[in-house]
Amino acid sequence: MGVVLGVDERWAIVDRERASLADLLDGLSPDEWETPTRCGDWRVRDVAAHLTMAARFTYRDGVREMIRARGNWNRMIHDSAVREAHAPVTEIVANLRSIIGSRALAPTTTPREPLLDILVHGQDIALALGRERAMPVAAARDAADRVWTMRFPPRPWPLPRARLVATDIEWTCGEGEEVRGPIAGLLLMLTGRPEAAREWFGRTATAPGE
Repeated sequence: MGVVLGVDERWAIVDRERASLADLLDGLSPDEWETPTRCGDWRVRDVAAHLTMAARFTYRDGVREMIRARGNWNRMIHDSAVREAHAPVTEIVANLRSIIGSRALAPTTTPREPLLDILVHGQDIALALGRERAMPVAAARDAADRVWTMRFPPRPWPLPRARLVATDIEWTCGEGEEVRGPIAGLLLMLTGRPEAAREWFGRTATAPGE
């Protein structure tokens, strides 16, 4: 495991990531907003809409959405984002910018989830569009630690049965066959995105298994 970031440092990174992603979204064409991502059946606009919601939702909103989803946590997250994505794209970007500086949390989540969310979903958007989006290594390590240890909210994916070793920062976790790569790629692997992880591994001289 790595060194966990301090609270203020973590929120400062979240703010920078939200601002840079809003800048990216501001320049998209109408077709790019509709581009499918590797995050289930979500398009770029669905992922972007999801990222605006956690800091704006109240407990009452959460209860209403859970009732709509008949108590299914993953369905609630999916369906609420798709509904939010019907908004004009200018509104989606404005909503993302409006939460820069906010430390509001979605019900039942910890202060570590916003960082995990913006890092991974920022990659969902960038990779779908064929863009390279840098990921701060210390932030990626903090997020990887969170994924490995989280029990709630529940993970919708299994953890890899492997010994994961970061090549760009001190971080090791798990047991089994060794997989080495940049911490950003390992984070994407941990969050159920093996194809996206391979793209990150491909940017380094040594990919997993070589």
